[in-house]
Amino acid sequence: MPTPPPHRRLGRALAFGLVLTTAAVATNTPVSAGPPRPANPAFGPNVTIFDPSMPVSQIQATLDAAHAAQVDNEMGTNRHAYLFRPGQYGTAEQPLQIKVGYYTEISGLGASPTDVVINGKVEAYNRCLTEGGTANCIALVNFWRTLSNLSLRINAAGQDDCRATANFWAVSQAVSMRRLDISGGGLSLMDYCTNGPQYASGGFIADSRLPATTNGSQQQWLTRNSEVESWSNAVWNQVFAGVVGAPDDAGFPDPPYTTLDTTPLSREKPYLFVDARGKYQVRVAAVRRDTRGITWGTRMTPGRTIPISDFFVARPSDPVHVINRELARGRHLLLTPGVYDVARSIEVRRPDTIVLGIGHATLTAVNGAVPLNVAGVPGVVVAGVTIDAGLKESPVLLRVGRKHGRNHSTPRNPITLSDVYFRVGGPHIGRTDTALEVNSDHVLIDHTWVWRGDHGVEGFTEGVNGDTDRWRTNTGRYGVVVNGDHVTATGLFVEHFQRYNTVWNGEHGTTILYQNELPYDPPTQADWHNGKVNGWAGYKVGDRVRHHTLHGGGVYVFNQNNPSIRTENGFEVPVRPGVRLHHIMTVNLSAGTIDHVVNGVGEAADMDRVGAPVYLKQYP
Repeated sequence: MPTPPPHRRLGRALAFGLVLTTAAVATNTPVSAGPPRPANPAFGPNVTIFDPSMPVSQIQATLDAAHAAQVDNEMGTNRHAYLFRPGQYGTAEQPLQIKVGYYTEISGLGASPTDVVINGKVEAYNRCLTEGGTANCIALVNFWRTLSNLSLRINAAGQDDCRATANFWAVSQAVSMRRLDISGGGLSLMDYCTNGPQYASGGFIADSRLPATTNGSQQQWLTRNSEVESWSNAVWNQVFAGVVGAPDDAGFPDPPYTTLDTTPLSREKPYLFVDARGKYQVRVAAVRRDTRGITWGTRMTPGRTIPISDFFVARPSDPVHVINRELARGRHLLLTPGVYDVARSIEVRRPDTIVLGIGHATLTAVNGAVPLNVAGVPGVVVAGVTIDAGLKESPVLLRVGRKHGRNHSTPRNPITLSDVYFRVGGPHIGRTDTALEVNSDHVLIDHTWVWRGDHGVEGFTEGVNGDTDRWRTNTGRYGVVVNGDHVTATGLFVEHFQRYNTVWNGEHGTTILYQNELPYDPPTQADWHNGKVNGWAGYKVGDRVRHHTLHGGGVYVFNQNNPSIRTENGFEVPVRPGVRLHHIMTVNLSAGTIDHVVNGVGEAADMDRVGAPVYLKQYP
């Protein structure tokens, strides 16, 4: 498998401050070893369930082998979830130190994060991509991993002096941290121990209690509804919404913090847990408005509990017509880890249906299908699912609501998408017109990465000819199109699409953190031209929209195929009192030019200021 080109995103992280913290050693009572408890066979072979009676050495060996298999498997098809039943894992003398690779979920099975305690570490390090794994050490392609619903008592016993300074989570997009209680040391979102550079480009945290946190080289990050002891620094675009202890943003853009005291709309991701009787359940969180802090501080997260017996537990071998039959009968859907070939749409039509993927379950379009269709009905939740384009062009990969006709989602019970990721190209050629199309009103998008792949295993060579081939072959015109009203996005990451990366036509839309890279690979300016305008804005609000709000947005340019290409504006919006952009920026990553930040306003992000953002505090 070819590795990503060494130059990928190398312009992103230039100047950053570091605050190093020392990890304390946890001292918890050892758990006596006993016979291993078998995994629940209903979840299939790609789900491993640990019990606190298992020897630490056995759990460690299992997870070490998993990491070895997945640490370089960026474009592979293996998917796995490692789930921990309630109890303690690891001891002061024998900590459980986990490293997390691609397409891997590490989650607790407690009703509260405090029900599962890991004494040790859960980490992701830089990958070294050249010179036999000794150089070009970055976290820029550390995608697709999940950590959730557990307490981490940091114990670095046995690690060297640098590794012992923090729990390292050096990641980029499609990586979520949710429902965590971390203590006993510091959390670092970059890896400063591996040979440099240590660039990183994430990321997302929600509903978590965090220690002193080193942002380091993370160029953008959203922390939502959490508690943080301290936050070290910012690079380009760090956003906090409803976070107790968040830094003040009065000095923007120095540092470039954006801080909202409360989150206007949130619903935490559903999670699998084991109740007091040993039965598997899924907790579905309630919708909350204008909130801050965690949901689980004094009691179970508010919401409803659904027994696993009400779910159809699907495996990749299950035909779509069987899945649709079970959904039509009123069952919910749990997608176990694996790659599902979808030649006809999975149809979610009933209100309050839960579609929960674990272990990065992936739906791949076959023969131009729309892999997932969600009706515009109240309360549907889709979470933990990745959707891939296939060889034949799909009109859309996930459609929410009908484009023409009535949709019935409600403000009290919005449709919710949590940790839903999209990929066009990468492991194979992919083609779609639009990745995500939202037609329904009252939809919450809570963390998504919508990616037209800038690298992969399609067989193209690097350089001009290879990138030209990619432009013509891996096609995706629009990343996200929002036609519905009252749609909220918390953590919207969209990259490399061939026209507008995001088009927002609905009224009263809100985005809290937007991150975009324009496509790397237009061959000529003629290929990147919108009527009389050079290029397509990274974020477009429709000309007829009267009310729209964006907090913390960035559009980046790296026209590696043709550095002479220009883009007129990073953002395009109608000039109306109800359309407000707060804390926006553009930046040049060493190739190409964005002439203005928004609507002809703002200096050029060009080759004279590589890596130096152009900021606007407000527009208009």
